[in-house]
Amino acid sequence: MTGLGALIRRNSKLYFKDKGMFFTSLITPMILLVLYVTFLSRTYEGSFRSALAAAGAQVEDSLLHGCVGGQLISSLLAVSCVTVAFCSNLTMVFDKVSGARNDLTVSPVRPAVLSLSYYLATFCTTLLINGIAAAACFGYLALTGWYLSAADVLLVLLDVVILVLFGTALSSCMIFPLSTNGQASAVGTIVSAGYGFVCGAYMPVSSFSPVLQKVIAFLPGTYGTALLRCHAMRGVFAEMRRIGFPAEVVSGIRDSVDCNLYFFGHAVSTGAMYAIMLGSIAALIGLYVLLNRPGHGGKRYG
Repeated sequence: MTGLGALIRRNSKLYFKDKGMFFTSLITPMILLVLYVTFLSRTYEGSFRSALAAAGAQVEDSLLHGCVGGQLISSLLAVSCVTVAFCSNLTMVFDKVSGARNDLTVSPVRPAVLSLSYYLATFCTTLLINGIAAAACFGYLALTGWYLSAADVLLVLLDVVILVLFGTALSSCMIFPLSTNGQASAVGTIVSAGYGFVCGAYMPVSSFSPVLQKVIAFLPGTYGTALLRCHAMRGVFAEMRRIGFPAEVVSGIRDSVDCNLYFFGHAVSTGAMYAIMLGSIAALIGLYVLLNRPGHGGKRYG
């Protein structure tokens, strides 16, 4: 375990030593928050106002802003927990390019320990950055419309941890076969550009065609986004019910923002969403272990 701890510290220091990569990873969620607030908040607010007007319901601005804010921060965290992991995990590729992995694999360190150190170092750095992003998101909600309970905050943070585990496992499997910086940059760019759409962060799944909805229902990231949505907006929905919103109106809003997800017409419970996420993490970690078997992890680079 001493060797593992030393490798985790070594990989984390290498990541933080690259100031450009670290600050890019750190400010990306902040930039996304500014962009979401600037460009998406009015779109989301207009959609909510239209839906409420059609239902003949009136709502205070603070409650509406809390609803929009919950959707915004859940979208941001759902994306950044995964995309930041791809940046944090680049140490694995850099070691191959520089030849450092060759030196490590011929040392007394076991390949399994080396592979685990990459995973855990990526998890820690990604969790740190997204923890800061979550704090900024909570600050934004406090300024616009705070309806979260202490339990809601803890559940959002739990969702962040689970999504970081998922993002770390996914990036580890996708980055492991890569051997050049160009390949790693290309994969990171593709994931950054497309993940927000396929996980339902940028556009709710309910807005896609029926065929795409069925396809996206098989992607685990969709359920991670839904968990964040449920917990970031739970207090808003509770307040809507308290002030007399009809149950069908609240349910319709939940459907429109993917708090309620359906798998081929069947509602997916929160417990099932957690099971899907944890099962996906276990499967990806299992795949990462297989990739690091002797003959794969022991391959020499450089």
